[in-house]
Amino acid sequence: MDCRPAPGARAGAASAPRKRGMSVTRASNLDTGAILNRFHDGPQSGIFTDGSCQGNPGPGGWGAVHVREGVLLEERFGSDPATTNNRMELTAMIEGLLMVDPSVPVTIHSDSRLVIDTLTKWAKTWEARGWTRKEGEVKNLELVQRAHALLKERPLATLEWIRAHDGSRWNEYADSLSTAYLRETV
Repeated sequence: MDCRPAPGARAGAASAPRKRGMSVTRASNLDTGAILNRFHDGPQSGIFTDGSCQGNPGPGGWGAVHVREGVLLEERFGSDPATTNNRMELTAMIEGLLMVDPSVPVTIHSDSRLVIDTLTKWAKTWEARGWTRKEGEVKNLELVQRAHALLKERPLATLEWIRAHDGSRWNEYADSLSTAYLRETV
């Protein structure tokens, strides 16, 4: 997927006002280099995933980063011109799971409670029911099924929720990757 700025997007808009519930990373449109200079707290090992959307639906992006003891091992990111936040969160999780060797224990961090609950609480039941819910359809079914299958193939992977936008270095980094499509620099 192309990660260049969307037409009309302001690259490096460091003075953008911060909206309630919006991350400093996103409000300042910080690139990954700025993230590494600014943030130092939080877990230093694992995979961190995040998704974003400008409008919901609207253009969006996803990011995943794999680190061990503070050393960046791999990063992936991409965008979609017409999507939703949940689709981007699920895509980030899928890409994060694809980074994992099934024989290696790893913790995958996501700030999306919906993604964590979907994969740890609900997907098994939905699968047993033929991918249906009591309350109706499973939204983003193809992404849920893919993430669920990848997680089952990786029994040593653990999913953990991490608080969004609290200064955790690698969660902020994943957030920055998810908005890379808005900037000229990653």
